[in-house]
Amino acid sequence: MATDSPGSAAGQRRVRGNSTTRATLKRLLAVSLVAAVAGVGAVGSADADTAERGHVEVLELSIHNDQYAANDLGPAGPSLGDMDVYSGTAMRDGRRAGRGGGSCQVVHIDGEERTTQCLITIELQRGSLTMQSLWASGTDVLDMAITGGTGIYGDARGTARYWDIATPNERMRAEILH
Repeated sequence: MATDSPGSAAGQRRVRGNSTTRATLKRLLAVSLVAAVAGVGAVGSADADTAERGHVEVLELSIHNDQYAANDLGPAGPSLGDMDVYSGTAMRDGRRAGRGGGSCQVVHIDGEERTTQCLITIELQRGSLTMQSLWASGTDVLDMAITGGTGIYGDARGTARYWDIATPNERMRAEILH
């Protein structure tokens, strides 16, 4: 079996190729580290009134429901198309931060379990947030996609989680990507 010595032309090409590969890997590693540090910074919590591009704004609110209607739209009893409609006030630190409302429409029934498509809009002082998701009846946690908004939330994306739904302790935490 023949091998190339480091002094041969083939051996020199391999050494140059390895050093070029190492330099490329070092550059990729440096770029990856910068991207990772920037990503960690972007995930930090921002003040609710700040909408810096590339950052995550965390918004925590309690929800006080004030109006509710259950609309039996199909045959009597649970059926496709039935809809719950609601509205309420969003509170932060004991003060009114905004208002909102939404609806959940039955899109699937399997025995006693109903799956609904839910849409919610919360209007705050500097803009509104829109959210949507599927929700299985009877669960007290709802994760929603933030699909957009208005004002400072015009480019918003992210997730919102609701707990203790339809109780006096209902609350929401939104992680909003600008």
